[in-house]
Amino acid sequence: MIRTVIVDDEPLARDVLREYLAADEDFEIAAECANGFEAVRAVTQHDPDVLFLDIQMPKLDGFEVLSLLDRSPVVVFVTAHDEYALRAFEVNALDYLLKPFSEERFHAVLQRLKQQVDRRVTTSVAALGASLRSKPLQRIVVRGDEGSIQIIPAARVDYVEAADDAILIATAGTKVRKQQSIGDLAGELDPDRFVRIHRSYLLNIERLEKVELYAKDSRVAILRDGTKLPVSRSGYARLRELM
Repeated sequence: MIRTVIVDDEPLARDVLREYLAADEDFEIAAECANGFEAVRAVTQHDPDVLFLDIQMPKLDGFEVLSLLDRSPVVVFVTAHDEYALRAFEVNALDYLLKPFSEERFHAVLQRLKQQVDRRVTTSVAALGASLRSKPLQRIVVRGDEGSIQIIPAARVDYVEAADDAILIATAGTKVRKQQSIGDLAGELDPDRFVRIHRSYLLNIERLEKVELYAKDSRVAILRDGTKLPVSRSGYARLRELM
């Protein structure tokens, strides 16, 4: 059996997916979710082969759900919005169902799913979500060790620090750990606001008070709260472009 999880905030949409899936005995529905928080929990609990995922949802959107998953199910987007369709195929989403869709269209997707699941072809779903996003991140979602989810508005981030294979997000006097590389996050945030001042630091330039010469060809960024961060030569060049 191919385990599936359905994620859509519209009850009618979930009803349609449930009905169409029930007609194929190779698929079983492990969970139905009405929002992104439920989706993250369900994927962790059931480790599904396939995720039918809406994009526009309250609380957490589909891209944020993908960024929090530590599993890699095959993803089929199911949405009423067509602006992501072409890019979905470019980054190897299995398919993109635009509502309303016919039963024939849906069953064609199921046949493709069977082939892909049989081949055990997987794509990093976090990378998939990041690739589809057309605008800079407005908020960062972080999954805690005990399954909790914290949402940090990008505007409230002071700086980001690399920590081995993770990052520490400095905000409001605390540091929140997230399992992501600093380079990947830098590529998702607004380049007009966040600048990589050092290989280990990403700075929100709105928090910058001044830059001082520390030693020959070595500088330090001083934030408004007094925090000091190292600035590399290339980081200083990027800072000057924005200042």
